[in-house]
Amino acid sequence: MSPGSRFQLKASRDPDSGQFSVQQYKLSHNDHFRLEVKDKGEDGKIPILIVQKSLDRETEASHSLVLTALDGGKPPKSGDMNIRVDVLDVNDNVPIFSKDVYFVMLDENAPIGTTVLEVNATDLDEGQNGNVIYSFSNSMNQRFSELFDINPSTGEITVKGLIDYERKDKYEIEIQASDKGLAPMITERTVIIKIVDMNDNTPEIEVTSFSSSIPEDSRHGTTVALISVNDLDSGLNGKVMCSLIDDGPFALSPSLQDKMYSLVTKAPLDREKQAQYDLTILAKDSGQPSLSSEKTISVVVSDVNDNNPEFSLSPYTFYITENNEPGASICSVKAFDRDENENAIISYHIFREGGKGNKLTSFLNINSENGDISGLKSFDFETLKTFHFQVVATDSGTPSLSSNATVNVFILDQNDNAPVILYPLSSNGSAEGVEEIPRNVNAGHLVTKVRAYDADIGYNGWLLFSLQEVTDHSLFGLDRYTGQIRTLRSFTETDEAEHKLV
Repeated sequence: MSPGSRFQLKASRDPDSGQFSVQQYKLSHNDHFRLEVKDKGEDGKIPILIVQKSLDRETEASHSLVLTALDGGKPPKSGDMNIRVDVLDVNDNVPIFSKDVYFVMLDENAPIGTTVLEVNATDLDEGQNGNVIYSFSNSMNQRFSELFDINPSTGEITVKGLIDYERKDKYEIEIQASDKGLAPMITERTVIIKIVDMNDNTPEIEVTSFSSSIPEDSRHGTTVALISVNDLDSGLNGKVMCSLIDDGPFALSPSLQDKMYSLVTKAPLDREKQAQYDLTILAKDSGQPSLSSEKTISVVVSDVNDNNPEFSLSPYTFYITENNEPGASICSVKAFDRDENENAIISYHIFREGGKGNKLTSFLNINSENGDISGLKSFDFETLKTFHFQVVATDSGTPSLSSNATVNVFILDQNDNAPVILYPLSSNGSAEGVEEIPRNVNAGHLVTKVRAYDADIGYNGWLLFSLQEVTDHSLFGLDRYTGQIRTLRSFTETDEAEHKLV
C-alpha cells in the first residue's frame, strides 16, 4: 500500500463532557503509520490512521499499534486500544532462481528420461502469487525442446531425445520461472549444458589417392596411396592410430598433414614371387574401450622385363638317325620366361658364328615361335658323327633379354653301307683272285684269307663270311668270322684241279 492511505478509526467515548471529554489521541511509536485527529465539534474528535511509509508484507506481515485516548482532566484519564494491522499480499515479488547461471555436464547418448539437473526458484509472495511454475523460454530454439523437457512443478530438466555430441557439443537453454498471480511475474535464467563426448563413433578410413598397379622395380619409399582417417569423436576418443595388418613390403608413413598417411613401399617387389597384395588398413582410436575399423585395398604389382628366358634344359642332347629327310624336324628346344605379356613372348634363332665358324648351322633352321629345329640336308653318319650349336631365346620386352643354350647332336648309324672286299682284289678293281696250293696238303691247310670292310659301325659294321653252294663233299671251307679259307680234307685223284669259290 502506498504512503498517504487513510483509515478512519472508531472514536473513543467518554461519559464526561466539556473539557473532561476526550481531548486528544496518541499513537504508539512506529515507522509506518502516523495519526491524524479530525475535530468534528459536538461529534468529538475522530482519529485517522495514515500510512506514511510503504508496507511490505514480505518484510513484516503485521503491525501492532496502541491508540491512546486522553481527556482534559487534571490529571488526565486515558484509555488504550490495541490495533493490529495485517498487511495483505500483492504480487510484487518476482521468482528468484538459486543461481544466476546453471552449468551442467551431460554424457552423450544419455538415456531418455535421464535427469540433467533440477533448477529451483522461490517467490516471497504467498498463495498463488508465490506458487512458482517452470518452463522453457519462448525464445528458445524449438529443436532444443525436442531434446529436453522440464517439469513445470519441480524444475527437473530431463533428456527427451538423442543427445549427439558430434551434432552439438553445448546447449544454452533459456528457462523461466513464473508465479501464478493475476499478473504473473517472470524470471529467466540460462542453463548451459556441456555434452561429454562418448566413444561412439568408429574411425573412418578414406583412400584419397590410389595407384592400383605399381611396377615391380619401384624404388624404396614409392607412394602407392594416400590414406585419410577421421573420427567424429573428440579428445582421445577421436585420436586415431593407423597401421597395416600383414604389411609385407609396404608401410604406412604419417604425413605432415594431420590424420593423413602415405602407403609406401619399404622393400623390393618381385611380381614373379607375388603379383598382388591385399592390404588391410586398421584404424583404431584411443578411447576406452577403443573402436576400430578396417579397409582392404588390392595392390597389383605390374611386370617389368627383369627375367631372362630360361631353357628347360641346358645343354640339350639329341640323337638323330642318319639319312634324315631334308626339311623334317630333327629336334626341338623350349624356353619359358617368368615375366608376363610382351615380356614373356619368346622368339628363337640359331647363333651363327662369324668367320669360318660352324658351317653346319647353315644347314639348320629353327621355327622362331616354337623352337622346332629342322635339318636342311640329310646327315651321313660316316661323314659326320656329332656336332653342336647355340640356340638363342629372346623375349619381346623393351629392352629385350635373351639367353643361350647349347644343343649337342649325335648322329646314329644306319645300315646304309654294303661291305667292300679288300682282298682278293684284281687289277681292274673287281673282287677276284687266284690262289695255288699243292695237291698233297692235308685238311686244315690255309689257302687264303678274305678281307673286307664296312663303313657302318656296330652291328651294322660287323662282317660274316660265307660260301655259296657248300656241300658235304666240298673241298674248301670259309670261317664266317675270320674270312680264312682252309681245306676241309685231303685231295683225291678224282678231285678237279681248279675250283671256283664264290
